Order: sequence, then structure tokens, then C-alpha cells
Amino acid sequence: MITKQLANQIVEQTMLRLHRNINVMQTNGIILASGDELRVDSIHEGAVIVAETKKVLWITEENKHLFPKTKPGINLPIFFQNELVGVIGITGDPSEIDEIATLVQLTTEMMVHQALIVSEREYKRKMQEMVFEELMSGQPLQKVIYERINKIGFVNSAPFYAMMLEINPESKSYQSILQGIEYYFQNDSILVGHYQLNEHFILISGLEENLFKKKISALSSKLKKYDVLPIGVGQVARSIEEVHIAYQTAKTALKHGLPDKNIVYFEDVELFSLLKKHDSREAKQFTTRILSGLNEKLLLTLQEYLNCNQQLTVCADTLVIHRHTLAYRLKKIGELTGYNPTVFQDAIILQIALWCLDPNIKK
Repeated sequence: MITKQLANQIVEQTMLRLHRNINVMQTNGIILASGDELRVDSIHEGAVIVAETKKVLWITEENKHLFPKTKPGINLPIFFQNELVGVIGITGDPSEIDEIATLVQLTTEMMVHQALIVSEREYKRKMQEMVFEELMSGQPLQKVIYERINKIGFVNSAPFYAMMLEINPESKSYQSILQGIEYYFQNDSILVGHYQLNEHFILISGLEENLFKKKISALSSKLKKYDVLPIGVGQVARSIEEVHIAYQTAKTALKHGLPDKNIVYFEDVELFSLLKKHDSREAKQFTTRILSGLNEKLLLTLQEYLNCNQQLTVCADTLVIHRHTLAYRLKKIGELTGYNPTVFQDAIILQIALWCLDPNIKK
């Protein structure tokens, strides 16, 4: 149905262009909005007939006695998805405004369509957010929650993939981002919405893992222009009751992932996150003992060398330095730390020390 707010917008925008009085009526004939404010909330007899017949009605000087409280004009039905949702009336001599009446009807239906589609989308998203909050509680799900899940069309079928994005709800592109995600996954079972602060969730069910990874890779490319990456991807949940665990691990992935990655999977940072949870005094002492002699350039070199799986050529190309320069730096790291980064066992110790550094320094 047309709301009073929407009716006022239609009247204001239409009268601004036509310079004629416009009335917007409910299907029961009550005037919701009008250029003549004294007529608001009264019954428009012509609108009642239009609502019954779903046809255009002309009120002229000759037949206006049949509609005592109305004025000459054209009254037209307003449809949304083939359902009558209201009536719009244009005051004036019907023979003079006949040419513009159809255009006004079409324009009004477009405004109604846009408003109701947005309203439906917002309602569905709010339902999704309510369901997601229940899933995040970790408590046994009540029957009513399963009913809501079915109502919003989410398929309770494993596996479940939980993701997290950080999006500012005040940004100009906010709605475009969420609508873009919904549109991209329109043929899949998905929940999308706001959770806490800037946290936004994406929950997908029933996809085969390889297909899921392809879709997320393509989505990250589409979202790149909005500067909302990376996407944190949690561990796969094998039942809907485990979704809260999957989402928490998606948050962990986002927290500990490198900022230059478009997608961060929890499995890639799991070990590092475990080390950070046990950030004891002893761990700090260990890190200081191993790495305190390295300057920023050597720390960066060490991290990149390990990121490149100890491949000398690949690392040199990444750092845009000569292989001999890289070899010299690695030798220097070995001398300063006592651990040779080209030796696997020593590299493990150096990697753990790097993981225990402050994330901002590491990155």
C-alpha cells in the first residue's frame, strides 16, 4: 500500500512539474495527500469507483453531480505488480489534461514501484539481520527461528560459509555495496546485512567449495572499487548451529590478515591467531631476543622471503632487488639473529618471531 509519506512525495514532485492540483488516494477512497490540504483524510467518491472498477474515471461538469465532494478531473488507478495500490487524481478539465494523465499515471507507478521495492528489500534485510543475530547467539535454535529462516528463503543446507566485511553505513556507496552483493548472489541461498558497528556479514549455504571460492574471488573484484576489502572468510560450518563459530573465525581472519590481500581465509592465519592469543611476557621476550637487531629493511626482507616460501629469485623480483643483494641481506639476518633464514628449521623460529610482533610492524 502507498504510505502517507510516499503520497506526499508524489503530490509534491508532480505538482512541481504540472502546476495542477494532485490528489493521491488509498484504495478505500480516503485522500492521503493533496495540493489542497483541506481535502486530506476526506473521502473522494471518484476514487472509490476507480478502486472498484480499476478503470480511469473522468469527472466533468456534466457528471460531477454524481460525486458531490469532488472537482472535475481525471482519476487513474495505480498498480504495483498487477495489484491496485492506490488512485491518483488530477484536477482540471479532463479534455485539457487527457494527454498528460497517462504520463502522470506511469510516473506515479514508477515512484511507487521504486519505493515499495526498497521497502521490501529493507524489510527482508532486517529479517535476515534478526535471524543472523539468533545464529550468532550460539544457543539452541527455537522453532520460530527455523520458520523465519524458511520465510526469507534461506536454505538450511550444509556447508555454510560465513564472511565479514567492514563497511561504513554512512558512506555514500553503502546501499550500492549491499545491493550489489545481493544481486551477485541472487541465485544462491544467502543472508547479507549489518551486524555490529561497521561489521557486515555474508552467509552462504549449500555451495560446493570450489564454486564458492570462485564466486568470492569474482565478488572481491567487483567490490575493489568501493575500498571495503579484504573479505574475511571463516572456517566452513557443517551445520547451521556452527555458523557462530564460522563467523567468529571470519573476524579473526580479517583481524590478522595482511591488508593487501583481497580475501583472507581463516586457515591462512589460524596459527598466527593462536600465537597472538598467548601473547605472554615470555613470547615478547622471545621476539625481542630474536629480532631486536634487525632494522625495518631487514625485517621487511625476512618477511617477504618467508612469504615467498624461501624462493630467492621470486623474493628478489618482489622486492625489486638483485639476487646478490638479497643473499647479502639474508646472510646479515643470520648473523644478527643467530638463525639462518635459508635453513628450514631456523626459518620456522624466525617466522614465529615475526608472527609475535605487533601486527602493524609485521605488515
